[in-house]
Amino acid sequence: MPMLRSKATIPVILLALAAIAAWYFLSSPEAAPQQESIRYEVQPAPFVIKVTATGELAAKRSVKIQAPAGMRPAGIYETTLSDLVAEGTVVSAGDYVASLDRTELASKMTDARSEIEKIQTQLEQARIDTAIELRGIRDELANLVFAKQGKLLAVEQSKYEPRSVIQQAELDLERTERDYGQVLKKYELKQQQAIAKIQEIDALLRQQQRQLKVYADLSDEMTIYAPEPGMVIYARTWRGKKEPGARISAWDPIVAELPDLSDMISQTYVNEVDISRVQEGQDVKVQVDAFPDRSYTGKVIKVANIGEQLSGYDAKVFEVIVQVNESDSILRPAMTTSNEIITGVYEGLLSVPLEALQSDSLPFVYKATGAGVVRQEIITGLANADQIVVAHGIAAGDVVLLNPPANAEDLPFEPLPAAVKQRVRAQLEKEKAEREKEAMRRKAEVKNIAPPSSNNGGGGGGFIIID
Repeated sequence: MPMLRSKATIPVILLALAAIAAWYFLSSPEAAPQQESIRYEVQPAPFVIKVTATGELAAKRSVKIQAPAGMRPAGIYETTLSDLVAEGTVVSAGDYVASLDRTELASKMTDARSEIEKIQTQLEQARIDTAIELRGIRDELANLVFAKQGKLLAVEQSKYEPRSVIQQAELDLERTERDYGQVLKKYELKQQQAIAKIQEIDALLRQQQRQLKVYADLSDEMTIYAPEPGMVIYARTWRGKKEPGARISAWDPIVAELPDLSDMISQTYVNEVDISRVQEGQDVKVQVDAFPDRSYTGKVIKVANIGEQLSGYDAKVFEVIVQVNESDSILRPAMTTSNEIITGVYEGLLSVPLEALQSDSLPFVYKATGAGVVRQEIITGLANADQIVVAHGIAAGDVVLLNPPANAEDLPFEPLPAAVKQRVRAQLEKEKAEREKEAMRRKAEVKNIAPPSSNNGGGGGGFIIID
């Protein structure tokens, strides 16, 4: 029995030894499979730097139809857009476009008419009261005239009377003349007061009548007509389109617009990380999402100086206006565009993929040579989203590795001479200055292309022209 147990144990021991040997072999560095290096041959080629941004088409010049300018003077600061023709409607000059709610205006007109009737009643009553009061004073003056004549006669008849009688008659005459003078002054004062009061009421009446005329004229202007032919496009705010039922304020009176579809721009926003590379005058490739088989060219004509935080963006963005060079009848405002802003195109440069660039206090690449792979120091230049320019350190036809080899730390490092680095960097600075000079030249050329700007138009059915 012991002999049988010993024979049964031998296979188990052999199996365990085989497992240990396999684990040791597979876990050793020499046995681990080597990761295959991805190689890239360096060749001169055009190097393009671009910034991509989504935008929206808009007409560069638009006639903006707006609510009446008389709303604010009339004390109406907001109203409702009661009706508006369908977006895309083609209209002629004078055609109906929209109407605004007149409820508040009608209430003001009713109040104004009531106030006018009230003031007219006050004016008539003031005239009647004045006539009655002045008539009473005139009667009093007439009585004093008769009394004065009687006193004068008494003085004449008393000249042969005793001195005391004569003096009494003269005093009575003097008193009567004084009373007459006082009543006459009272009459003149009352007359002046009556005239002033009537003029005041009459002025208030004319003011209310003028206000009623303002309301009446505004009521006519609440029906808005097209100032010129075009296609009606709804106005937009941060809330969305201004459709029937939207609120129209005196501070934002735009109801709709008639865009000039022959001259379009793309309004886009560029992330604050990329905005330093975007300048006026740069060429743009414009792709309209609705027509993927068509592409257009453009030029940056305006770059905002101040960033803003918009919904849908994680960081601040800067508005960039792109002039679309071509005119196409299929283009419409609010169409989404994909814009490739070409910030630089350089011919015959050597570049490598970004993953080939390594750094250990100094930039280098893994360069394959006849004797093996070395860590070659390089001087880098411009970069885009995929590649980086190598200004010095490699030549056309060289092969670089895109991933570190297994023995990367053991590879020899090939530095560049200090004098060479100084010379190359000086050349890079010179090229940078030339690029900046060229950018300024392009920017100056763009000044001849007028950016969008608005000029305030008139009142109801008025318009704003963007030049």
